[in-house]
Amino acid sequence: MKKRSRQGVRRFPVEVRSWGNYVERIAELQRALAKRPRVLRIEIVGSGEIPADVALRFRTVLMERSLKTRIVTDAYSSLQGGSVLLWLLGDSRTIREDARLYFRRTTWSEEDEVNENVMRDDEPYRDSYSTVDPDEGDYARVLQLINEFLPVKEMAGRLIGGPVLRQFGLIENEKVDSFLATVFSKRSEPAECSSKSTNQSRVQRRENARLRQLRK
Repeated sequence: MKKRSRQGVRRFPVEVRSWGNYVERIAELQRALAKRPRVLRIEIVGSGEIPADVALRFRTVLMERSLKTRIVTDAYSSLQGGSVLLWLLGDSRTIREDARLYFRRTTWSEEDEVNENVMRDDEPYRDSYSTVDPDEGDYARVLQLINEFLPVKEMAGRLIGGPVLRQFGLIENEKVDSFLATVFSKRSEPAECSSKSTNQSRVQRRENARLRQLRK
């Protein structure tokens, strides 16, 4: 029984730093997920920002986990850039009450990437000494993924606190969830249908919150 308990919930601390090598930490995450724990709690702490490339590698590992493993992300510090993406990848999330999220805009544009028409004569010439930063391409991808949860265009360059995160359904809203649970428990629909209805309601709340933000 004790062995099952250890496999049930596993802690995985991630210390945020903008420098250093995350290779071993990513390998440790792979090993932790290979044990197929029921819940893996990723505890994010520290100032700075996880590099975009590292955040994308963390995502790749998490996307390959067993469907039986639930990811919980706990933020004990304010998060920036790639660190925000790692936090958002949780199936459920918590964040310190006075902590904030922040992500800057990207300087990357679609013109900085080679497309399928590269051999056309009218394509602009770029040499190897151009000012394009490959890391910025990774950061642009991070923003694309963050945009699946929060409207990047409207929120980039601004601090995002708990009330907004609750509006978008990214952290627990106990009053709303309790109300929905009460409503759906009174219905005679199968449990699966109730679950789908709850998810649809949460999506609708997130869309309504997005519209409110756009009107401001």
